Amino acid sequence: MTLRWIDGAGVRLHEPSNLPALLDRANGFAWLDVPVWSEDAERLLPDELHCPPSALKDCRERNHIPRVHRYPDRLFIVLHAPEIGRGGHVHYLELDQFIGQNFLVTVHAPLNPVVPLEAALRETQQVADRIDSGRLTPISPFGLTYAIVSTIARRKSALVADLVRQVGLLEQRVMLSSDEEPELFLAELFTARHELLTIRTMAAQGGEIHRRAIKLTTFAPASDVDLLRDVLDQYERVANISESQIDFLKGVTEFYRARTDTKMTIAAERLAVIAAITLPVTATSSVVGLNVIVNDHTLVVPLVLLLADGHDVHPVADLDQAAGLVVRAP
Repeated sequence: MTLRWIDGAGVRLHEPSNLPALLDRANGFAWLDVPVWSEDAERLLPDELHCPPSALKDCRERNHIPRVHRYPDRLFIVLHAPEIGRGGHVHYLELDQFIGQNFLVTVHAPLNPVVPLEAALRETQQVADRIDSGRLTPISPFGLTYAIVSTIARRKSALVADLVRQVGLLEQRVMLSSDEEPELFLAELFTARHELLTIRTMAAQGGEIHRRAIKLTTFAPASDVDLLRDVLDQYERVANISESQIDFLKGVTEFYRARTDTKMTIAAERLAVIAAITLPVTATSSVVGLNVIVNDHTLVVPLVLLLADGHDVHPVADLDQAAGLVVRAP
């Protein structure tokens, strides 16, 4: 755990055990970051910050949807950040926050084992580096959470921009009618759509959480509530851009599938014509093979007559004639 005290004089690091003394100070606020849930966090949060058991349970476990709870002197908010993994799978990196009048606690929830811890700490570490270097000096816990969540929103926006570039390249390949392996190309299209859809879902849900947080926040000044409104606007912008790009990608996919389906239909029609031509020949050869060419010996004279006359008479019309030449072996 890392404990920082932030006030007008700057930022100073403290031992987590100093948290009670820091909270008694009149000016400034504390930021406690918990990268991994531990016994120290299990003791410190309920004893010193009086965090409720239900919220602590949410911190210990992974939550698949964001949420917000209001308590008399704080907000508890659960948010997610995206991390694109192998095969287009998008991991949910959870960040839990207790936002009080003079403290902010950020808890990083349990991760999928394949996701490195550095990925989960990316946004909080960026903000911490800016604070430690003096490039950022938040004046309240809401100002600090605004900086963290805005960094998450910017990451989502950057991922969407990268996916938009990929979609543009996919659209070019479709319009150029390049020879693509249909299964592999459709997999690329649907992977890009899945990634955009996941980011859109995260952004839309995060926006709804902050919309609710704005209504619930009664202990913070109007300037801090305005920061929540700005975060809501950022999330809505990411969600809307993702949604419009999903619609565009859906159109590209439908065009490609329609063209592929048309090619398959034409091929099926050609196969049907071939089958109609070869079916009579197949039927005739079946009759001849079963009745003239037998297991013990071949009836040479009927076979020669059939082969000699086969090019002059329609095979279907010759079925009865061929049957009349049947001589079965004893």
